[in-house]
Formats: sequence, C-alpha cells, structure tokens
Amino acid sequence: MKFPLSRNKDFWAGVMLIAIGAGALFIARDYRFGSALRMGPGFFPTILSVILIAFGVCITAVSLRSGEKIKGNLSLRAFLLLPLSLLLFGVLMDLAGFIPALAVLVFVSAASGKEFKATEVLLLTTVLTAASVALFIWGLGLPYPLIKGF
Repeated sequence: MKFPLSRNKDFWAGVMLIAIGAGALFIARDYRFGSALRMGPGFFPTILSVILIAFGVCITAVSLRSGEKIKGNLSLRAFLLLPLSLLLFGVLMDLAGFIPALAVLVFVSAASGKEFKATEVLLLTTVLTAASVALFIWGLGLPYPLIKGF
C-alpha cells in the first residue's frame, strides 16, 4: 500500500537533507574553492553540501517507491528542548567553559526524550564529557577552556 508523501518518513528525511545541503551550498558560494591540492575555505563545505544533496535525492527517490508512514505525534518537549540544548551549549562555551557546556548539552538533550532516567543520563553525561575532553582538548588540542576561571 502506498502512503501519501505528506505522511512518508523517508520523503521528508530526503527533503531535509536536500534543504540543509542547498543552504550550506548557498552560504559557501562566496568562499574560495581552491583545488584538491590547495583547498580553499569553501572546498570542504561545498563538497559536503553536494554529498548531502546527493544522499537527499537518493533517499527521496527510494521513498517514492516505498516508504514508512510517520508514526505518532510531534513531541513538543523534544521540539523545544533540543534547540534549547544547542543554544545553551553555545552560550555556556563562552561563560562557563567546555565541560559545563557539554554536560548541559547532553543532559538537556536526553531530557527531551520520553525514556529519561536521571542515573542513566548522569552516567552518559560523564562518559561523553570525559571522552570529548580526551578527544577534542587533549587529542586534537583545541583551545577551549575546560572550566572558565581555572
């Protein structure tokens, strides 16, 4: 049985990838592209945008043949808390440092789900924060303060 496109999950996933790729391609159009040997600042965003658009076209094409119906309703909690977690991360990076910002990002993002369990989320927050500090701060040497003031 075919579903209308308005209720087809794969169709909307493909459209979202195409829109994000097109937006990034539009933003990167003013950056110098360069070549494969001397990459300019626009090389990576342009290539990534084209890959996103290609994946979006493939997913949309597959959805026209068969697709999974969207189940359930829109979660207002997730709709509000996920963007809020990203906003808090950006603000707290400047005000508090990498560790508090990442801990708030993980905790608030996890709180947007229905299966929120505080002990599991605290463990997840601890592990992800430690792994991120090891990878990004110590491994890659990114110049973010771990905790502002220390």
